[in-house]
Amino acid sequence: MSKRRSKSSSSPAAAPPQGQLAQIPLLNILSGQDRQRVLHELTEARYGKGEFIFREGDPTEYFHIVKEGTVKCVKSNPDGKECTLKMLMPGDLFCCDAAAFDGSRHPGTAQPMGDVSILRMSKKAYFEMLRRSPDAALEVIKYLGNRLNEAQEKAKVLALERADQRLAALLVELGARNGIKESQGIRLPLRLTREDMANMVGTTTETVIRIMSRFKQDDLVTGTANRLVIRDLDRLKAIASA
Repeated sequence: MSKRRSKSSSSPAAAPPQGQLAQIPLLNILSGQDRQRVLHELTEARYGKGEFIFREGDPTEYFHIVKEGTVKCVKSNPDGKECTLKMLMPGDLFCCDAAAFDGSRHPGTAQPMGDVSILRMSKKAYFEMLRRSPDAALEVIKYLGNRLNEAQEKAKVLALERADQRLAALLVELGARNGIKESQGIRLPLRLTREDMANMVGTTTETVIRIMSRFKQDDLVTGTANRLVIRDLDRLKAIASA
């Protein structure tokens, strides 16, 4: 893994207004009084590409929510190659799982994929919020259940024999989860490089470049890493399930 800055060079900003908290899935179920209390516990930190929100092995100190931008969670294998575990979008939670509850260290690394804004809360305040609000605790359990389902689906994708099937399955997943419908098709609202795709489907960057070129020729996708549009979701599904 390349050695870059491990923390944002900017100081944490003030917490967001209470109205913005209501837009976050976990926090919108809190009462106004509980949200007001959480407001005083949250701080906002900004990071840029090349920085780290935390590194694999760092102690778990905060509960995080993506406010703006995209974050990727990666893990290094023994030979130093990175595997992208998950892409996090606005409203997504992280560091709310076993690593936070058992006091252990982060099992992976969180990196911004551009300029991001992160809301964070100390573990102590996070646990107190869950004790006060059974609804919030249930929402976290539901979120962790969804994370487990996603991990199981990813395992199925990685088990596919052909790289084009795995890449098609990845695009289908991202389109279903984060896609924005436009006149040209379904736009993915994140910058996804060929290297990122390769890390997510367990193949080489060169292979991804070759497959994406074929997908473009077949009018399945169009655009660049900054604006990738899925033109034919049904045909991608057919490739993924072939």
